[in-house]
Amino acid sequence: MRIRPVVAAAATTLLATALLAVGAAHRGDRAEASPASPGAKDVIVHLFEWPWSSVANECTTVLGPKGFGGVQVSPPQEHVVLPSAGYPWWQDYQPVSYQLTTRRGDRAAFAGMVRACHAAGVKIYVDAVVNHMAGGASTGNGSGGSGYSQYAYPAVPYGSGDFHHCGRNGNDDIANWGDRWEIQNCELVDLSDLKTESSYVRGKLTAYLNDLVSLGVDGFRVDAAKHLPAADLAAIVDPVAGDPYVFSEVIEGGSGEPTPEEYAGLGDVTEFRYGDVVGGAFRDGNLSGLDGLAARMRLGSADAVAFVDNHDTQRNGRAKLTYKDGAPYALAEAFMIAWPYGVPQVMSSFTFSNPEAGPPAAGNGTTTAVSCGNGWQCEHRARTTANMVALRNAASGAAVTNWWSNGSNQIGFGRGSAAYVAFNRSGSALTRTFQTSLPAGTYCDVMAGDHAGGSCSGPAYTVNAAGQVTATVAANSALALHVGARGTGSTPDGCPSAAVSFAATATTTWGQNVFVTGNTAALGNWNPAAAVPLSSASYPVWTATVSLPGGTAVQYKYIKKEGSAVVWESDPNRSRTTPSAAPCSATWSDSWR
Repeated sequence: MRIRPVVAAAATTLLATALLAVGAAHRGDRAEASPASPGAKDVIVHLFEWPWSSVANECTTVLGPKGFGGVQVSPPQEHVVLPSAGYPWWQDYQPVSYQLTTRRGDRAAFAGMVRACHAAGVKIYVDAVVNHMAGGASTGNGSGGSGYSQYAYPAVPYGSGDFHHCGRNGNDDIANWGDRWEIQNCELVDLSDLKTESSYVRGKLTAYLNDLVSLGVDGFRVDAAKHLPAADLAAIVDPVAGDPYVFSEVIEGGSGEPTPEEYAGLGDVTEFRYGDVVGGAFRDGNLSGLDGLAARMRLGSADAVAFVDNHDTQRNGRAKLTYKDGAPYALAEAFMIAWPYGVPQVMSSFTFSNPEAGPPAAGNGTTTAVSCGNGWQCEHRARTTANMVALRNAASGAAVTNWWSNGSNQIGFGRGSAAYVAFNRSGSALTRTFQTSLPAGTYCDVMAGDHAGGSCSGPAYTVNAAGQVTATVAANSALALHVGARGTGSTPDGCPSAAVSFAATATTTWGQNVFVTGNTAALGNWNPAAAVPLSSASYPVWTATVSLPGGTAVQYKYIKKEGSAVVWESDPNRSRTTPSAAPCSATWSDSWR
């Protein structure tokens, strides 16, 4: 692959200092692409722990039609199997060999997934574990049946001489995170640390990546990249055939640790500050400073992969927002896709309360097919994410225009003449005449409805000859217009939003409460933790009034919660359409079923 020169370690410290000082003028919107890049369709979705057959189906039915550019899939190499630990998610990050047999499927299923996704116009990026093999605590055969022990992996083969034995800390683990040598030569939580300076080890790793490329893989996310020197990583990926897109996971650390900038010469790098800044802004409702986003990042836009949360930060408490936070999280994801910084990566999770838990699985630990809402969260399918991908594609290369803020929790901005968005993180509706650079015409609000065949399933707004549009953005919601979604729909002047009063007759036991959730951000996007609580003041009728987009089909269900226990009412989902004409309010009376 073509590769940018790797910055020497001594020069990197100076470069890091300079990058932090230069400000937005040199770290603004995405500039010239790296030698290998995702291309104009650059939104990546991480289908975390999804089985290969489900990824293939998602590419065909959702990701391709919605315009997603790529999928990050979980590590496809043979891994440990840990029934005694309940088949945790992290077993997939402990390689036993480079055979393509995992709990998500075998080599043939993996190859079929790549073909299906390519046919849908979606690229495949593999989460590549090249720093280590399985640790000493795991036992038994791997997911493909290979035997192994720590420092001995005969299916590769690797032996004791192919690993670092740092000898500093008794158990060889990293103890001093301010010591670069330990970080790159001692073991990360007992995982056998590969001697990546060895030509033999490099050859085995390059052969593994080449095997994946031979099956059509388009690139790699390098796991735990800072635990091997950038020069070693370059020697592994440089000989890989073709021109795969590479992005390295480098968690920014303290003094003495390897820096993200060191790995930017290899491709893009994960920008961990992004979730802190954007997630924090939408969590707290402090949106007004987001126009200076680039100056607050460690990496320049052309070197960065942006994300609100990933599979690690969801579980280690670092993420400011996750799917469990409902509307603020959905809005942060929508902002990330709309704003031109870096390559946006959205998360698609399985639900969990135990951070060690693995995905939904059969009794033998093999992952079950994805069924959204049944243990699989599928954040990427939410309208607030999925419909924004087409907006980003339509606005590719366009700069930010017409920035507006109320100084606090409401913002709006355009992407040249291609798109305009507004975000309202307040508790009341925002009605305003926004100045855009859009051509005159009628546009679907893709945050509140879908566009198909020149018509809108939700509200449509008219932009006048001066580029102005008068719109109402519901509380904790957003407006999104773009040139790829012009059409007619419900008249927003009639009901841009509707006050829907839910009245559910439901008997409960002591300690139970009733909530409503559904397929909109205002109802928590099917997340029980973000569901709307109903009042028991008129028991057995439970009530609440929620502001929903006008003239929009809404699916919803009632749930009962007692502590962490959640009881859903029976299928199918309830479905109603909010009012599109005055009086812009409705009462939906239901009985628990």
